[in-house]
Amino acid sequence: MNNVVIIGAGASGMMAALTAAEDKNNSVILLERQKRVGKKLLATGNGRCNLTNTGAGPENYHGEHPEFAEFALEHFSPADTVAFFRSLGLLTHEEYGGRVYPLSNSANSVVDILRFALGRSGVRLVAPCTATGIERCGEGYTVKSDVGDFHADDLILACGGAAGAKLGGVTDGYELLKPLGHKRTKLCPALVQLVCSGYPKALFGVRADCEMQLLAGSEELARSRGEVQFTADGVSGPAAFDVSRAASVGGEGMRVCMNFMPDYTEQDCFAVLSDKCRRYPGLDNTELFTGVVHNTLGKTLIKYAELRPGPLGSMTDGQIFAAVRALRSFTLSISGTKGFDAAQVTAGGIKTSGFDAQTMQSWFMPHLFVCGELLDIDADCGGYNLQWAWASGRLAGRLGK
Repeated sequence: MNNVVIIGAGASGMMAALTAAEDKNNSVILLERQKRVGKKLLATGNGRCNLTNTGAGPENYHGEHPEFAEFALEHFSPADTVAFFRSLGLLTHEEYGGRVYPLSNSANSVVDILRFALGRSGVRLVAPCTATGIERCGEGYTVKSDVGDFHADDLILACGGAAGAKLGGVTDGYELLKPLGHKRTKLCPALVQLVCSGYPKALFGVRADCEMQLLAGSEELARSRGEVQFTADGVSGPAAFDVSRAASVGGEGMRVCMNFMPDYTEQDCFAVLSDKCRRYPGLDNTELFTGVVHNTLGKTLIKYAELRPGPLGSMTDGQIFAAVRALRSFTLSISGTKGFDAAQVTAGGIKTSGFDAQTMQSWFMPHLFVCGELLDIDADCGGYNLQWAWASGRLAGRLGK
């Protein structure tokens, strides 16, 4: 019997365990430091668990060598992910932008289905259990832990990254691999809220769709499109998350520029607002954006455009163009991002140059595999990171076969 030990019962670790257990010659042990499996999964997609994205492609992935992810993603596609979960009894549905969720709209359904599958497959779950060290033992490994030692003929590390400490994010995997010769890149929080300076507090709680640019001087560092949510001290939501990786490493002097009418030209917007002024000349100009954007956002944009109080009928073309510019280029200074505790994903990780992209096996430590967020691969917001977890866990669980 071949002993397989997997450290970490998150998305990639559970996938690796279920894959390894398909071979009845394997005896699979899954170690998890939390009391239950999949705790971080429960928080994904605002508690709905965005399982994958049907449009996932190489352009959605980042890292020192993002091309490392291509083989795994090609050999376990989003369609394969949907089919895999369907085989376990989980129904899914697709929403805007290719995002796939469980039909129940509950992350608990995903974790429960995986938990049931682990039990049925004969995987031995040891939790809570914290791995404290790894030693080479012949052609295998000895995993030291706070509940005893475990012998592994094949060892898979799926410990996750440093993001989301309250949900189980740790640095254990980096420390466990360091004595084995594997190095890591710099770690930064990603898919995390942007913190703004000079922030208009009235916007707290407002949500809006926009196209967002992250700028440093005249240089565009990143661009995204989607929903933004204004918080007590900055901006959150998918649009902000997608530029947050670049913001984490971008240095000082950054700002975000938001276009709340990305499908309209400047002239289109001018025509819309001019028509409003003609139709309702007696209305106060604070109502200029009523029917166009959220009322609170509209009043904030009027202040941003530095328009003096007055009726719509008295607005000049110059004032209307100032309002258009505010609507299409509302800019906030960025002082940084929230830290790892608030982040959904870790940018950076164990260097992929030390692993075979077709197996996830170490080049210089045979029978050692690493998958998921622990590696230096991260992705955009929208189900792409979980797709990497499933795909890389699937490869690792095959144990190089």
